[in-house]
Amino acid sequence: MELRQLECFVAVADEANFTRAAARLHVVQSAVSSTIKSLERELGTPLLDRNSKRVLLTDAGAALLPRARATLHAAREAADAVAEVRGGLRGTLRLGTMTSVRLLDLPALLGEFHRRHPGVVLQTSAVPSGSQGLVDALLERRLDLAFVSVPGPCPAGVTLTDLTSSVLDLVVPAGHPLAGRRSVSIAELTGLDFVDSPVGYGNRTVADRAFAVASVPRRVAVEITDVGTGVDFVRHGLGVALLPRFALRETEDIVTLTVSDADLNWPLSLAVPSEYRPGAAARAMIAMAREFVS
Repeated sequence: MELRQLECFVAVADEANFTRAAARLHVVQSAVSSTIKSLERELGTPLLDRNSKRVLLTDAGAALLPRARATLHAAREAADAVAEVRGGLRGTLRLGTMTSVRLLDLPALLGEFHRRHPGVVLQTSAVPSGSQGLVDALLERRLDLAFVSVPGPCPAGVTLTDLTSSVLDLVVPAGHPLAGRRSVSIAELTGLDFVDSPVGYGNRTVADRAFAVASVPRRVAVEITDVGTGVDFVRHGLGVALLPRFALRETEDIVTLTVSDADLNWPLSLAVPSEYRPGAAARAMIAMAREFVS
């Protein structure tokens, strides 16, 4: 059994598709198919069900998957250890990001990381399901490290390194009945239409938790995946919004108020799977991110 066979198998299992797995591995699809067939012959059993529209794991494939991930992780750790002795980091760091990470300058952070560790290939990706999707990807070992916003208790299976946070403020159109106020209580927001991120996003979780604690019902009328566009939705009259202060900008069309009696703190953290010790590249990224927000 070779590492390349396991890498192909994990890629197909993650993507549920041979074509996408081949693109991820930068090889032709026929090479992935032949590698998987070779592994199946060696193990004496099918690992994938190819009869459905989606490629699914057989029982044997499901049993192999976590062990294949662990083997690949151990191989990366071994390579990291040798690279550290030789004085330079090598390998690939799979980094998950939220659709809006403006609490720190992510391009500057990644650029500085590349300058310090040119031997590390950075693979960055976002997921449409927000921080919850990033946590799921970490637990499934599809990512090594991820910027997430996880309010409340730390999810099982991951370890969080807190970096910074931002308060969510209420944003209303200039002509709104609350526009003349500087602050508002959360109870006064009953019955308003909100613009917010989908369920699973950190800022949505912060808002939902605050309203639940206050036993105040809330209606989300418009869902957006980039909080940076929230101000535009508000000023065009599509609802009010709870937005982080970094996403707010000067405009005559909106008014910003504080919510005086609710916990609306939106945290930004780096998450790693707690089952394994982070690799050398992941540890270097965590240390550098701390530098950028200190």
